[in-house]
Amino acid sequence: MELASITQPSRTSPSIPPVVGADLLVPLASGELIRYANLDHAASTPCLSAVQDAVNELLPWYASVHRGSGFASQVSSRVYESARQVLRAFVGAPATASVVFTRNTTDALNLLAHSLPEATTVVVFDTEHHAAMLPWRNPGTIRLQTPTSVDDTVGVLDTALAAAPAGPRVVVLTGASNVTGELWPVAELAAVARRHGARVVLDAAQLAPHRPIDITAWQVDYVVLSGHKVYAPFGAGALIGPADWLRSAEPYLVGGGATAQVTQQPHELTISWSDVPDRHEAGSPNVVGVHALAAACRALTAHRDAIGAHEAELLRQLRNGLATVPGLAELSLFGAPRVGVVSFAVERQDPGLLAAALSAEYGIGVREGAFCAHIATGRLLLRAGSAHQRAVRASLGLGNTVEDVERLVGALHVLSARGPQLRYAHIGGQWLPERDLRPWPAFAR
Repeated sequence: MELASITQPSRTSPSIPPVVGADLLVPLASGELIRYANLDHAASTPCLSAVQDAVNELLPWYASVHRGSGFASQVSSRVYESARQVLRAFVGAPATASVVFTRNTTDALNLLAHSLPEATTVVVFDTEHHAAMLPWRNPGTIRLQTPTSVDDTVGVLDTALAAAPAGPRVVVLTGASNVTGELWPVAELAAVARRHGARVVLDAAQLAPHRPIDITAWQVDYVVLSGHKVYAPFGAGALIGPADWLRSAEPYLVGGGATAQVTQQPHELTISWSDVPDRHEAGSPNVVGVHALAAACRALTAHRDAIGAHEAELLRQLRNGLATVPGLAELSLFGAPRVGVVSFAVERQDPGLLAAALSAEYGIGVREGAFCAHIATGRLLLRAGSAHQRAVRASLGLGNTVEDVERLVGALHVLSARGPQLRYAHIGGQWLPERDLRPWPAFAR
Protein backbone atom coordinates (compact mmCIF):
# COMPACT_ATOMS: atom_id res chain seq x y z
CA MET A 1 0.00 0.00 0.00
CA GLU A 2 1.34 3.46 -0.92
CA LEU A 3 2.15 5.65 2.08
CA ALA A 4 0.54 8.73 0.53
CA SER A 5 -2.85 7.00 0.57
CA ILE A 6 -2.83 6.05 4.24
CA THR A 7 -4.47 8.34 6.76
CA GLN A 8 -6.17 8.05 10.12
CA PRO A 9 -8.63 10.53 11.63
CA SER A 10 -7.11 12.94 14.15
CA ARG A 11 -8.93 14.38 17.15
CA THR A 12 -8.65 18.13 16.74
CA SER A 13 -11.46 20.49 17.67
CA PRO A 14 -13.96 21.18 14.85
CA SER A 15 -13.52 24.91 15.53
CA ILE A 16 -9.84 24.72 14.52
CA PRO A 17 -9.16 25.19 10.80
CA PRO A 18 -7.93 21.85 9.42
CA VAL A 19 -4.51 21.32 7.88
CA VAL A 20 -3.39 19.05 5.09
CA GLY A 21 -1.59 15.99 6.46
CA ALA A 22 -3.07 16.10 9.96
CA ASP A 23 -4.17 12.48 9.53
CA LEU A 24 -0.99 11.22 7.87
CA LEU A 25 0.34 7.83 8.88
CA VAL A 26 4.10 7.34 8.83
CA PRO A 27 6.16 4.18 9.21
CA LEU A 28 8.28 3.36 12.23
CA ALA A 29 11.65 1.69 11.77
CA SER A 30 9.91 -1.58 12.60
CA GLY A 31 7.58 -1.14 9.61
CA GLU A 32 4.53 -0.44 11.79
CA LEU A 33 2.35 2.52 10.76
CA ILE A 34 1.39 5.28 13.20
CA ARG A 35 -0.29 8.66 12.95
CA TYR A 36 2.42 11.32 12.52
CA ALA A 37 2.83 13.61 15.51
CA ASN A 38 4.13 16.78 13.86
CA LEU A 39 5.77 18.79 16.62
CA ASP A 40 8.01 20.84 14.33
CA HIS A 41 5.73 23.76 13.43
CA ALA A 42 8.33 26.38 14.40
CA ALA A 43 10.44 25.26 11.44
CA SER A 44 7.62 25.11 8.90
CA THR A 45 3.88 24.68 9.14
CA PRO A 46 1.73 22.35 7.03
CA CYS A 47 -0.76 23.76 4.56
CA LEU A 48 -4.17 24.86 5.75
CA SER A 49 -6.97 23.04 3.95
CA ALA A 50 -8.47 26.45 3.19
CA VAL A 51 -5.18 27.49 1.58
CA GLN A 52 -5.08 24.33 -0.50
CA ASP A 53 -8.63 25.09 -1.67
CA ALA A 54 -7.68 28.68 -2.52
CA VAL A 55 -4.66 27.54 -4.54
CA ASN A 56 -6.68 24.93 -6.43
CA GLU A 57 -9.28 27.58 -7.20
CA LEU A 58 -6.65 29.93 -8.65
CA LEU A 59 -4.59 27.44 -10.67
CA PRO A 60 -6.90 27.24 -13.73
CA TRP A 61 -6.79 31.05 -13.90
CA TYR A 62 -3.05 31.39 -13.31
CA ALA A 63 -1.36 33.65 -15.87
CA SER A 64 1.26 36.39 -16.06
CA VAL A 65 0.48 39.50 -14.08
CA HIS A 66 0.47 43.30 -14.52
CA ARG A 67 0.98 43.62 -18.24
CA GLY A 68 -1.13 40.83 -19.73
CA SER A 69 -4.24 41.82 -21.66
CA GLY A 70 -5.91 38.40 -21.45
CA PHE A 71 -8.71 37.94 -18.95
CA ALA A 72 -6.86 35.23 -17.00
CA SER A 73 -3.91 37.58 -16.66
CA GLN A 74 -6.21 40.28 -15.34
CA VAL A 75 -7.65 37.84 -12.81
CA SER A 76 -4.17 36.86 -11.61
CA SER A 77 -3.15 40.52 -11.39
CA ARG A 78 -6.25 41.35 -9.38
CA VAL A 79 -5.61 38.48 -6.97
CA TYR A 80 -1.96 39.45 -6.56
CA GLU A 81 -2.60 43.13 -5.89
CA SER A 82 -5.60 42.60 -3.61
CA ALA A 83 -3.42 40.47 -1.34
CA ARG A 84 -1.51 43.59 -0.27
CA GLN A 85 -4.51 44.94 1.61
CA VAL A 86 -5.09 41.54 3.23
CA LEU A 87 -1.54 41.64 4.58
CA ARG A 88 -1.95 45.21 5.84
CA ALA A 89 -5.08 44.21 7.73
CA PHE A 90 -3.44 41.06 9.09
CA VAL A 91 -0.66 43.01 10.81
CA GLY A 92 -2.64 46.17 11.66
CA ALA A 93 -0.70 48.37 9.25
CA PRO A 94 -2.03 51.71 7.98
CA ALA A 95 -3.41 52.00 4.46
CA THR A 96 -0.31 54.00 3.48
CA ALA A 97 2.09 51.15 4.33
CA SER A 98 3.93 49.56 1.45
CA VAL A 99 3.66 45.78 1.05
CA VAL A 100 6.56 44.19 -0.81
CA PHE A 101 6.22 40.49 -1.47
CA THR A 102 9.38 38.47 -0.89
CA ARG A 103 10.34 34.82 -0.66
CA ASN A 104 10.31 34.65 3.15
CA THR A 105 11.29 36.51 6.32
CA THR A 106 15.01 36.19 5.57
CA ASP A 107 14.53 37.71 2.13
CA ALA A 108 12.41 40.54 3.56
CA LEU A 109 14.99 41.45 6.21
CA ASN A 110 17.82 41.41 3.68
CA LEU A 111 15.76 43.69 1.44
CA LEU A 112 15.26 46.15 4.27
CA ALA A 113 18.95 46.00 5.23
CA HIS A 114 19.79 46.78 1.61
CA SER A 115 17.49 49.82 1.71
CA LEU A 116 18.74 51.57 4.87
CA PRO A 117 20.07 55.11 4.48
CA GLU A 118 23.81 55.52 4.72
CA ALA A 119 25.23 55.66 8.27
CA THR A 120 22.14 54.10 9.83
CA THR A 121 22.73 52.77 13.34
CA VAL A 122 21.13 49.33 13.74
CA VAL A 123 20.47 47.93 17.22
CA VAL A 124 19.74 44.20 17.48
CA PHE A 125 19.78 41.71 20.34
CA ASP A 126 22.24 38.84 20.06
CA THR A 127 19.63 36.14 20.73
CA GLU A 128 17.77 36.86 17.51
CA HIS A 129 17.36 34.32 14.74
CA HIS A 130 20.23 34.64 12.27
CA ALA A 131 17.83 36.05 9.66
CA ALA A 132 17.22 39.03 11.96
CA MET A 133 20.75 39.37 13.36
CA LEU A 134 23.05 38.93 10.36
CA PRO A 135 21.79 41.08 7.43
CA TRP A 136 22.85 44.36 9.08
CA ARG A 137 26.40 44.95 7.86
CA ASN A 138 26.49 48.64 8.71
CA PRO A 139 29.66 49.67 10.56
CA GLY A 140 27.44 51.19 13.23
CA THR A 141 25.51 48.00 14.02
CA ILE A 142 25.15 47.48 17.79
CA ARG A 143 24.55 43.91 18.96
CA LEU A 144 23.22 43.87 22.51
CA GLN A 145 23.57 40.92 24.86
CA THR A 146 20.09 39.88 25.89
CA PRO A 147 19.51 40.23 29.65
CA THR A 148 17.68 37.62 31.72
CA SER A 149 14.60 39.73 32.48
CA VAL A 150 12.09 41.68 30.43
CA ASP A 151 12.62 44.86 32.46
CA ASP A 152 16.38 44.71 31.99
CA THR A 153 15.90 44.25 28.25
CA VAL A 154 13.97 47.51 28.06
CA GLY A 155 16.68 49.27 30.10
CA VAL A 156 19.54 47.90 27.98
CA LEU A 157 17.90 49.17 24.81
CA ASP A 158 17.29 52.59 26.36
CA THR A 159 20.95 52.87 27.36
CA ALA A 160 22.22 51.77 23.95
CA LEU A 161 20.06 54.23 22.04
CA ALA A 162 20.99 57.09 24.37
CA ALA A 163 24.64 56.50 23.49
CA ALA A 164 24.08 55.90 19.76
CA PRO A 165 25.38 58.49 17.28
CA ALA A 166 23.05 60.96 15.61
CA GLY A 167 21.42 59.97 12.34
CA PRO A 168 18.96 57.31 11.22
CA ARG A 169 18.41 54.53 13.73
CA VAL A 170 16.72 51.13 13.52
CA VAL A 171 15.85 48.70 16.30
CA VAL A 172 15.28 45.07 15.29
CA LEU A 173 12.95 43.05 17.53
CA THR A 174 11.50 39.58 17.50
CA GLY A 175 7.86 38.94 18.34
CA ALA A 176 8.38 35.44 19.74
CA SER A 177 11.65 33.59 20.19
CA ASN A 178 12.10 30.69 17.81
CA VAL A 179 14.17 28.93 20.49
CA THR A 180 11.88 29.24 23.52
CA GLY A 181 8.65 30.67 22.11
CA GLU A 182 8.76 33.47 24.67
CA LEU A 183 7.00 36.70 23.79
CA TRP A 184 9.17 39.80 23.69
CA PRO A 185 7.79 43.09 25.10
CA VAL A 186 7.39 44.62 21.65
CA ALA A 187 5.24 47.60 22.62
CA GLU A 188 7.51 48.55 25.54
CA LEU A 189 10.67 48.26 23.46
CA ALA A 190 9.08 50.16 20.58
CA ALA A 191 8.16 53.00 22.96
CA VAL A 192 11.83 53.29 23.97
CA ALA A 193 12.88 53.30 20.33
CA ARG A 194 10.37 56.04 19.51
CA ARG A 195 11.64 58.17 22.33
CA HIS A 196 15.11 58.04 20.77
CA GLY A 197 13.90 58.66 17.23
CA ALA A 198 14.53 55.10 16.00
CA ARG A 199 12.41 53.07 13.61
CA VAL A 200 11.37 49.58 14.69
CA VAL A 201 11.52 46.36 12.66
CA LEU A 202 9.48 43.41 13.94
CA ASP A 203 10.41 39.86 12.98
CA ALA A 204 6.98 38.26 13.27
CA ALA A 205 7.86 34.87 11.75
CA GLN A 206 7.11 32.95 14.96
CA LEU A 207 4.48 35.34 16.28
CA ALA A 208 2.17 35.49 13.26
CA PRO A 209 0.80 31.92 13.35
CA HIS A 210 -0.08 32.17 17.04
CA ARG A 211 -1.07 35.72 17.99
CA PRO A 212 -2.74 38.77 16.41
CA ILE A 213 -0.38 41.55 15.34
CA ASP A 214 -1.09 45.29 15.49
CA ILE A 215 1.93 47.30 14.43
CA THR A 216 0.00 50.56 14.54
CA ALA A 217 -0.94 50.11 18.20
CA TRP A 218 2.56 48.86 19.03
CA GLN A 219 4.21 51.78 17.16
CA VAL A 220 6.23 49.41 14.99
CA ASP A 221 7.35 50.66 11.57
CA TYR A 222 8.18 47.48 9.64
CA VAL A 223 7.02 43.91 10.01
CA VAL A 224 8.29 40.83 8.17
CA LEU A 225 6.78 37.36 8.00
CA SER A 226 6.85 34.10 6.02
CA GLY A 227 4.04 32.16 4.40
CA HIS A 228 5.60 28.84 5.36
CA LYS A 229 5.24 29.77 9.05
CA VAL A 230 1.52 30.64 8.72
CA TYR A 231 0.27 27.49 6.97
CA ALA A 232 0.90 28.74 3.41
CA PRO A 233 4.06 26.86 2.32
CA PHE A 234 4.17 28.16 -1.25
CA GLY A 235 7.28 30.35 -1.16
CA ALA A 236 5.96 33.83 -0.35
CA GLY A 237 6.70 36.29 2.44
CA ALA A 238 6.25 40.01 2.98
CA LEU A 239 7.89 43.23 4.13
CA ILE A 240 5.30 45.75 5.29
CA GLY A 241 6.08 49.34 6.29
CA PRO A 242 6.87 52.89 5.15
CA ALA A 243 7.87 53.28 1.52
CA ASP A 244 10.35 56.16 1.82
CA TRP A 245 13.56 54.21 2.47
CA LEU A 246 12.54 51.53 0.00
CA ARG A 247 11.81 54.21 -2.61
CA SER A 248 15.24 55.79 -2.17
CA ALA A 249 17.18 52.54 -2.46
CA GLU A 250 18.44 50.89 -5.61
CA PRO A 251 16.32 47.87 -6.56
CA TYR A 252 16.99 44.79 -4.50
CA LEU A 253 16.96 42.73 -7.71
CA VAL A 254 17.35 44.12 -11.21
CA GLY A 255 15.09 42.96 -14.02
CA GLY A 256 11.62 43.15 -15.48
CA GLY A 257 9.05 44.95 -13.38
CA ALA A 258 11.64 46.97 -11.47
CA THR A 259 12.13 49.24 -14.47
CA ALA A 260 9.78 52.01 -15.55
CA GLN A 261 11.84 52.98 -18.62
CA VAL A 262 15.09 51.83 -20.22
CA THR A 263 16.69 53.73 -23.12
CA GLN A 264 20.04 53.37 -24.84
CA GLN A 265 22.44 56.14 -25.72
CA PRO A 266 25.50 55.39 -27.89
CA HIS A 267 27.55 54.03 -25.00
CA GLU A 268 25.22 54.04 -22.01
CA LEU A 269 21.87 52.75 -20.75
CA THR A 270 19.52 55.19 -19.06
CA ILE A 271 17.26 53.48 -16.51
CA SER A 272 14.26 54.85 -14.65
CA TRP A 273 13.29 52.56 -11.79
CA SER A 274 9.69 51.76 -10.88
CA ASP A 275 8.10 53.01 -7.70
CA VAL A 276 7.60 50.82 -4.64
CA PRO A 277 6.53 48.02 -4.45
CA ASP A 278 7.36 47.11 -8.07
CA ARG A 279 10.87 48.54 -7.58
CA HIS A 280 11.77 45.57 -5.33
CA GLU A 281 9.70 42.84 -6.99
CA ALA A 282 11.68 42.27 -10.18
CA GLY A 283 10.88 39.22 -12.27
CA SER A 284 7.67 37.22 -12.57
CA PRO A 285 6.11 37.28 -9.09
CA ASN A 286 4.95 34.27 -7.12
CA VAL A 287 1.22 34.82 -7.67
CA VAL A 288 0.24 31.42 -6.28
CA GLY A 289 2.36 31.90 -3.16
CA VAL A 290 1.00 35.38 -2.53
CA HIS A 291 -2.60 34.18 -2.98
CA ALA A 292 -1.89 31.32 -0.55
CA LEU A 293 -0.39 33.74 1.98
CA ALA A 294 -3.46 36.00 1.79
CA ALA A 295 -5.79 33.01 2.19
CA ALA A 296 -3.88 31.89 5.28
CA CYS A 297 -4.05 35.37 6.80
CA ARG A 298 -7.82 35.45 6.31
CA ALA A 299 -8.28 32.01 7.86
CA LEU A 300 -6.07 32.69 10.88
CA THR A 301 -7.80 36.02 11.52
CA ALA A 302 -11.23 34.38 11.40
CA HIS A 303 -10.27 31.71 13.95
CA ARG A 304 -7.91 33.58 16.29
CA ASP A 305 -9.84 32.91 19.51
CA ALA A 306 -10.26 29.19 18.84
CA ILE A 307 -6.63 28.83 17.75
CA GLY A 308 -5.40 30.64 20.86
CA ALA A 309 -7.45 28.48 23.21
CA HIS A 310 -6.43 25.27 21.43
CA GLU A 311 -2.72 26.05 21.51
CA ALA A 312 -2.77 27.38 25.08
CA GLU A 313 -4.25 24.14 26.39
CA LEU A 314 -1.81 21.97 24.44
CA LEU A 315 1.12 24.11 25.60
CA ARG A 316 0.00 23.82 29.22
CA GLN A 317 -0.15 20.04 28.93
CA LEU A 318 3.18 19.89 27.12
CA ARG A 319 5.10 21.94 29.67
CA ASN A 320 3.48 20.14 32.61
CA GLY A 321 4.35 16.80 31.03
CA LEU A 322 7.94 17.75 30.23
CA ALA A 323 8.42 18.87 33.83
CA THR A 324 7.86 15.25 34.92
CA VAL A 325 10.66 13.82 32.73
CA PRO A 326 13.75 13.05 34.85
CA GLY A 327 16.82 15.04 33.83
CA LEU A 328 14.95 17.29 31.38
CA ALA A 329 15.79 21.01 31.47
CA GLU A 330 13.57 23.46 29.61
CA LEU A 331 15.31 26.47 28.05
CA SER A 332 14.07 29.96 28.90
CA LEU A 333 15.18 33.52 28.19
CA PHE A 334 13.04 35.49 30.64
CA GLY A 335 10.44 33.13 32.07
CA ALA A 336 7.93 35.11 29.97
CA PRO A 337 4.64 33.88 28.47
CA ARG A 338 5.18 32.01 25.23
CA VAL A 339 3.63 30.64 22.09
CA GLY A 340 3.65 26.89 21.49
CA VAL A 341 7.43 26.41 21.29
CA VAL A 342 9.52 24.59 23.91
CA SER A 343 13.21 23.69 23.64
CA PHE A 344 14.91 21.38 26.10
CA ALA A 345 17.90 19.20 26.90
CA VAL A 346 17.79 15.78 28.55
CA GLU A 347 20.61 14.78 30.84
CA ARG A 348 23.01 12.19 29.34
CA GLN A 349 21.07 12.15 26.03
CA ASP A 350 22.55 13.28 22.72
CA PRO A 351 19.90 15.63 21.23
CA GLY A 352 20.40 14.33 17.70
CA LEU A 353 20.04 10.71 18.79
CA LEU A 354 17.03 11.62 20.91
CA ALA A 355 15.28 13.28 17.94
CA ALA A 356 16.11 10.33 15.69
CA ALA A 357 14.66 7.88 18.19
CA LEU A 358 11.50 9.94 18.59
CA SER A 359 11.03 9.71 14.84
CA ALA A 360 12.05 6.12 14.16
CA GLU A 361 10.52 4.52 17.27
CA TYR A 362 7.53 6.76 18.03
CA GLY A 363 6.52 8.58 14.83
CA ILE A 364 7.18 12.02 16.36
CA GLY A 365 8.71 14.88 14.40
CA VAL A 366 10.74 17.40 16.44
CA ARG A 367 13.69 19.65 15.60
CA GLU A 368 17.18 19.29 17.08
CA GLY A 369 20.06 21.69 16.75
CA ALA A 370 20.73 25.35 17.47
CA PHE A 371 17.71 26.55 15.46
CA CYS A 372 19.56 29.22 13.42
CA ALA A 373 20.06 31.08 16.71
CA HIS A 374 23.41 29.72 17.82
CA ILE A 375 24.18 32.39 20.41
CA ALA A 376 20.79 32.08 22.10
CA THR A 377 20.76 28.29 22.10
CA GLY A 378 24.34 27.96 23.32
CA ARG A 379 23.83 30.47 26.12
CA LEU A 380 20.60 28.89 27.31
CA LEU A 381 22.05 25.38 27.25
CA LEU A 382 24.99 26.58 29.33
CA ARG A 383 22.57 28.21 31.76
CA ALA A 384 20.62 24.93 31.95
CA GLY A 385 23.81 23.02 32.78
CA SER A 386 23.90 21.04 29.53
CA ALA A 387 27.20 19.98 27.99
CA HIS A 388 25.71 20.08 24.49
CA GLN A 389 25.56 22.95 22.02
CA ARG A 390 22.32 21.62 20.53
CA ALA A 391 18.85 21.15 21.97
CA VAL A 392 15.55 19.48 21.08
CA ARG A 393 12.59 21.68 20.17
CA ALA A 394 8.92 20.67 20.22
CA SER A 395 6.58 23.18 18.62
CA LEU A 396 2.80 23.04 18.48
CA GLY A 397 0.33 24.10 15.85
CA LEU A 398 -2.95 23.37 14.16
CA GLY A 399 -3.52 19.67 13.68
CA ASN A 400 -1.83 18.76 16.96
CA THR A 401 -3.82 16.82 19.53
CA VAL A 402 -3.57 15.87 23.19
CA GLU A 403 -2.44 12.44 22.01
CA ASP A 404 0.58 14.02 20.29
CA VAL A 405 1.64 15.64 23.54
CA GLU A 406 1.05 12.51 25.58
CA ARG A 407 3.03 10.41 23.11
CA LEU A 408 5.99 12.79 23.25
CA VAL A 409 6.03 12.92 27.05
CA GLY A 410 5.68 9.15 27.33
CA ALA A 411 8.47 8.59 24.81
CA LEU A 412 10.79 10.97 26.65
CA HIS A 413 10.17 9.12 29.91
CA VAL A 414 11.25 5.86 28.27
CA LEU A 415 14.22 7.39 26.42
CA SER A 416 15.52 9.27 29.46
CA ALA A 417 15.41 6.08 31.52
CA ARG A 418 16.59 3.46 29.04
CA GLY A 419 17.73 5.27 25.92
CA PRO A 420 16.75 4.26 22.38
CA GLN A 421 15.63 0.66 21.90
CA LEU A 422 17.19 0.41 18.41
CA ARG A 423 20.83 0.61 17.39
CA TYR A 424 21.77 3.82 15.56
CA ALA A 425 24.69 4.89 13.40
CA HIS A 426 25.93 8.43 12.83
CA ILE A 427 25.85 8.79 9.04
CA GLY A 428 26.24 12.00 7.05
CA GLY A 429 25.91 14.17 10.14
CA GLN A 430 22.72 12.55 11.43
CA TRP A 431 21.66 9.55 13.49
CA LEU A 432 19.86 6.77 11.59
CA PRO A 433 18.65 3.33 12.68
CA GLU A 434 21.05 0.59 11.60
CA ARG A 435 18.06 -1.48 10.54
CA ASP A 436 15.40 0.79 9.09
CA LEU A 437 12.34 -0.73 7.39
CA ARG A 438 10.66 2.61 6.66
CA PRO A 439 9.67 2.77 2.96
CA TRP A 440 9.72 6.04 1.06
CA PRO A 441 6.52 7.22 -0.62
CA ALA A 442 6.64 6.63 -4.38
CA PHE A 443 7.17 10.29 -5.33
CA ALA A 444 10.24 10.57 -3.04
CA ARG A 445 12.06 7.42 -4.20
